[in-house]
Amino acid sequence: MPNSINDYRQLMDKPWGRMFYDIIFRQLDLSDSIPLKILDFGAGFCVTANHYSEHHIVTAVEPNKEMIELSIHDNRFDLIHGGIETLSTYADNSFDFVICHNVLEYVPDKELILQELARILKPGGKLSVVKHNLMGRIMAYAVFSDDPKAALDLLESGDNEESSFGKRDTYDDDYIIVLGDKYGLSMEKILGIRTFFALSKNNDIKFTQEWYDNMLALEMRTCNLREYNNYSFFHHLIFQKKE
Repeated sequence: MPNSINDYRQLMDKPWGRMFYDIIFRQLDLSDSIPLKILDFGAGFCVTANHYSEHHIVTAVEPNKEMIELSIHDNRFDLIHGGIETLSTYADNSFDFVICHNVLEYVPDKELILQELARILKPGGKLSVVKHNLMGRIMAYAVFSDDPKAALDLLESGDNEESSFGKRDTYDDDYIIVLGDKYGLSMEKILGIRTFFALSKNNDIKFTQEWYDNMLALEMRTCNLREYNNYSFFHHLIFQKKE
């Protein structure tokens, strides 16, 4: 597991780092023909913001200065150093699409952030939330890390581990679905990310194009099948704001 912000940044250049984003971009499948106004809240290293800013109007908000310093900025987008206080500066119905990936696990007031994201999202607009999945984390410890004791601890006590981003609270999907409905967000679909590609320790094969292409195809083929994404390391929940 990465131990520092810099370690996480280096993962972006590895096949398993690129595949995480390749899966997300395919799952969202945003058209390049109609420019959207997009907010990436908790943008991290701005991989997603940079990708979409080639064809869309993107604002990225990130509270961690070190991540901003290491961010990818090939295309033009607004990058703001800030957190939830930044959301209050935007008017209601400001954005066509809102992205919130691996953020809510690390904040004490998930409801306040979700309420604000729903407020600034236009009716009919979509919210993309990526979150850790407890079953997937248990699988990763038991198989990839060969650490059944850690897997048992997660199974019995839940996930409140310390990380580079603070203490992680791997909340249930149902929690965020119920909360979203409270603020006018209808859950459209739940997709899996990283079901298979991080379970093998054979990193050499992961640098071959044949492995990458076939593994990406496998991840995409199974990401919307519940029996597989139950064990995905991440879940991707896509909401639509009610008209």
